[in-house]
Amino acid sequence: MSSSSASKRPSDQELTQTYNTMKSELSSLAQKIGELETEADEHSLVVDTIAPLDGDRKCFRLVGGVLVERTVKEVLPALKTNQEGIRTVTTQLVQTYKKKEDEFMAFQKKYNIQVKQ
Repeated sequence: MSSSSASKRPSDQELTQTYNTMKSELSSLAQKIGELETEADEHSLVVDTIAPLDGDRKCFRLVGGVLVERTVKEVLPALKTNQEGIRTVTTQLVQTYKKKEDEFMAFQKKYNIQVKQ
């Protein structure tokens, strides 16, 4: 009979708190992923729209809340760079989400947690 604290089952209150924290983390990650995917789609739409235009044509870009006048050839590379950055971050967040989701499922299984509705 070993009564080490590592093998003790946490109280129901601790389990509930941990469950809710993990669920909240998953929810906020999913929300952030959704926001970034929407932003990437918007970038794609703009890139597809201005790519065929003349490089010297005027276009406007919102930078830090200020609308600035630029040319297509100045804006297009920046948009593509931003778009790739957003995709990279989204990919990393999806990997983090999957890892956290696996941890969440393992936690539920370990303590036999079932959600009743």
